[in-house]
Amino acid sequence: MYSRVLLVTIALGLGSRRFGAVLPTLVAQYAGDVLWATMVFWLCAIAAPGAARRRLAAAALAIAWAVECSQLYRAPWLDALRATTLGALALGQGFLWSDLLCYTGGVVLAVAVDLVLWRPTPPTRGG
Repeated sequence: MYSRVLLVTIALGLGSRRFGAVLPTLVAQYAGDVLWATMVFWLCAIAAPGAARRRLAAAALAIAWAVECSQLYRAPWLDALRATTLGALALGQGFLWSDLLCYTGGVVLAVAVDLVLWRPTPPTRGG
């Protein structure tokens, strides 16, 4: 089930970049970063089935923040990788403090969606 929301998240994230000119400025500017961190949460959920949401959120946030902080490091081979489309999508191109906030929001969004879609069924009374 996580693979489905992962694909939807990726489609929305790529769409926010592709069609940014017709989206509200705030959405065009930040949705991709928010959805990137949401995607990382789903990847963590796929990699660690049955893990507690708290752990998934912590792992996703740690990965997202580490990737952002890695943009402070410059090496020719890494800059060459970041110059490719896939490298730029996965690793970003330059450190921004606002991205850390977006990633935090993306993980919170993923946890909220996870709670809504996979909320434990409450026990029934009398049986």
